[in-house]
Amino acid sequence: MSTEPETTEEAGPGTPDTREVREGGADGSTDAGTEGRTEGSVAAGGAEGAEGVGASEDAGAAGEPGAAGEPGASEDAGASEDAGAAEGEGSPEGAEGVAGEGAGGAGELSEAEAELAAQRIERERIERRKAEKGGPIAAGAKLSGKAADLLAAVRAVESGEKPPATVFTEPAPAPRRPAPEPVRRPQPAPSPVTPTAPAPEAVDAVRRVLAEGGAPDTLAPQVAAVLGEDAGTTLREDPWQLLRVGGVRPEQADGFARALLGPDCGPDDARRGRAVTVWLLEQAAVAGHTALELPTLTAALGRQGVPDPDAAVQDALAEGEALVFQDALEEPGAPAPQDTDEEQERPVRVLVGLERYALAEESLADGLARLANSGPEDAGQAWEAVTAGLSGGAAELARAVAGHGLVLHTGGEAARAEPAALLGAARAAGLRAYAACHTPNGRSHLTAYLAAASGRAGEATGRPTADPARQGEATGRPAGHPAQPGVEPGAHGVVTVSGLLAGAEGPGRDADGALEVDLLIVLDAPQLDVESAAMLVESLPDGARLVLSGDPGVLWSAGPGRVFADLLAARVCPQTVSRVPDPGPLGELVSGIGVGELNQVAAPGKEIVIVPVRDAGEAVHRTVQLVADSVPRAIGVPADQTVVITPGHGGAAGTRALNSALKQRLNPGPGRFGGFDPGDRIVHSPAPGRTVPGVVVNADADGLHLSCAGAHVVVPRERVEGSVRHGWALTAHQAVGARWPAAVVVLPGDAAQALSRPWVYTAFGRAERHLSVVHGVEQALPRAVAEVPAKPRTTRLGTLLRTQVPAS
Repeated sequence: MSTEPETTEEAGPGTPDTREVREGGADGSTDAGTEGRTEGSVAAGGAEGAEGVGASEDAGAAGEPGAAGEPGASEDAGASEDAGAAEGEGSPEGAEGVAGEGAGGAGELSEAEAELAAQRIERERIERRKAEKGGPIAAGAKLSGKAADLLAAVRAVESGEKPPATVFTEPAPAPRRPAPEPVRRPQPAPSPVTPTAPAPEAVDAVRRVLAEGGAPDTLAPQVAAVLGEDAGTTLREDPWQLLRVGGVRPEQADGFARALLGPDCGPDDARRGRAVTVWLLEQAAVAGHTALELPTLTAALGRQGVPDPDAAVQDALAEGEALVFQDALEEPGAPAPQDTDEEQERPVRVLVGLERYALAEESLADGLARLANSGPEDAGQAWEAVTAGLSGGAAELARAVAGHGLVLHTGGEAARAEPAALLGAARAAGLRAYAACHTPNGRSHLTAYLAAASGRAGEATGRPTADPARQGEATGRPAGHPAQPGVEPGAHGVVTVSGLLAGAEGPGRDADGALEVDLLIVLDAPQLDVESAAMLVESLPDGARLVLSGDPGVLWSAGPGRVFADLLAARVCPQTVSRVPDPGPLGELVSGIGVGELNQVAAPGKEIVIVPVRDAGEAVHRTVQLVADSVPRAIGVPADQTVVITPGHGGAAGTRALNSALKQRLNPGPGRFGGFDPGDRIVHSPAPGRTVPGVVVNADADGLHLSCAGAHVVVPRERVEGSVRHGWALTAHQAVGARWPAAVVVLPGDAAQALSRPWVYTAFGRAERHLSVVHGVEQALPRAVAEVPAKPRTTRLGTLLRTQVPAS
């Protein structure tokens, strides 16, 4: 049975349809061999078919004026292999990241373990804080009837079984003053507790039960880790607990239960109903939802063969497996309810969710409300100095931050110059200011920009420029040059979100566990899921200011929630919109996509090239040709600075097929280290939903040695398969938050159903100097840009914020 969560490859006959609760993942595969090649089909960058620089006999269809063709194509496209039938793998938008765990060197905590331990410490602090408030967290409007009784019972059980272990008396916080020095040394995070592996006897007990039920015994360590010390007994008493292991599906758990229980196994078993309810909520979280509306959940249970979905949900609520919420629906333009003798009925929606996401979302709402409601009347001399030293959009942002604890900032790639200027000015004024990016690539870009702009505050204010030669000023390096991989993490106050939360980068923490910061700027804010956002906000001390900055047009987070979008819609804090456009033909193209228009753009320097293809096999052939030959020769960007982006991992032109072909061409080898050779380009996933690009160095008894963002990483042998993939070709979710000098976006015919405006906007926006589009979807591309918005996610953050913070 598969344990790979990010794909739907070959699920097998009888696989239940859960697309209604999984965002993305519609099976858009078609027979690639039937995809006809239409010469002159419309795509971005101009009318296609014209020959590019150095194009030879098979550069594409006959040319039309104003088009851009393939640069330097010289091989026969007809030599590509037959791609008759695609594998039928979709592109789940909410779960494109690679699952798995990272590891450090022998005898030390791995990065993933340190991060997970730090997260656990933060959650314990959050729960302590909630307990000290003297009551349970309010969850929307009052419940009524049976749902209210069940919720009250669950809350009562929780309050009786989980009393605070220790009573803390916190002294009143001292008034905060600006630090005398702008740069502070990173301090170690609180010592994490090493996660312990399941006991060997527990694993052996589980292995015996799995063998008895006909399940693979390789699942034993995972089952023991999930179910705890008595995992063998628990699994024997309730075989459907196997669904708690990632990748296991209901039909597989049903077969296991039949083998164990015999005639006592039936679809109406209450244990099955509870387990499937929890499984569906977990699948919804993978798709980005923090909760599901009750009718959606019961309908999905019916499709999974649960005879009485309502009873299954009520049973899960009574057992504390899930929580129920009743949130008031806000009708746009509706008048405020009038005070009457009888309570006026308001429309509500009933939601069901898992406790971990409910706790995170409510904790996040509390923390954001604390920041939004704590705007100081007097900004102080330090902030006066900050605002006085800036102009333009950066000054507008600084003024908003000086008077408010929470500020949102939106804009494209060039708009990052404004929060960068704010960061530099704040640190120069003696404030403890830091900026956190989503990826090491983003951190390097921002660090290099700050280093280049040092001493030139007037030029770092984000003034618009249409000169492509000045594009490097927005990234801190000459146009087309890669970010500086050797820059020390934390230099100039720039860190990654994961490094900040794990304590590996940035400031230390005070005695209360709060980050020692006066200002935190989070770039790539759309990539924040509710759990990481909650930990980040809860880590900020009273009086600190938070700026969330990002491009609202990109794909949302791989994890559950849509934090940035919910905050923008709630309008509970100031919002500043950058007026700095992204320069050049690429900026013009991407800006048009953001508003639903796929425009023809003049690209005199071959900034945009369209390569029509007939089928997936030709798409792979053309992609390899572009990366290895055409782009380096005609554009001057080497292969190791070019990224390939495709909608999914599977299929005839997915990341697996493309990486295999690119490895064969760029770094051939036998794959003697678990499929990898020294020099292979890879992506490493130290934690679910997070990927870091790198290169294979070597391998030994300790595991696979990688160089990731300038850091040495050792992945143990048993974790390589689940946490390391080849990385010449990525999905858009893996690429978001980073940019490369050149990008090749591959759109085979079977990818049409996976395309949406955010996907195209994100993929096309990863290129700095050159974009090639391997185009096989014909009119599906402009149709996706014009008509397919982001798929909705069910969340509660907006409702929670509106009840705690007045609209601004």
